[in-house]
Amino acid sequence: MTISTEKLVALAVLKARPGKREALQQGLLALIEPTRAEPGNLDYVLFELRDEPGTFYMREAFTNQAAFDAHVAASYFQAFAATIDDLLEEPLRLILLDQVSS
Repeated sequence: MTISTEKLVALAVLKARPGKREALQQGLLALIEPTRAEPGNLDYVLFELRDEPGTFYMREAFTNQAAFDAHVAASYFQAFAATIDDLLEEPLRLILLDQVSS
């Protein structure tokens, strides 16, 4: 099996400040539809840790680094990013993944 090194797959981990869970969730949910419409997007799904309400994981995949960079530069993402310091208890963690199975 050939593994594509071109594709960018990541998990973004976002932990809400106390009292900001709902605002963070709404902000993240608002990113899903426009991101999925981006030409280089392959996957964009939001999860919340069952045992830790307010800790969210966004599973995201893009065709390549340029598609990911275009996502980050998009106006709706930048608008969300401008609010993130107020919403997060700790800095966003972006975990980059290499796919090793189909």
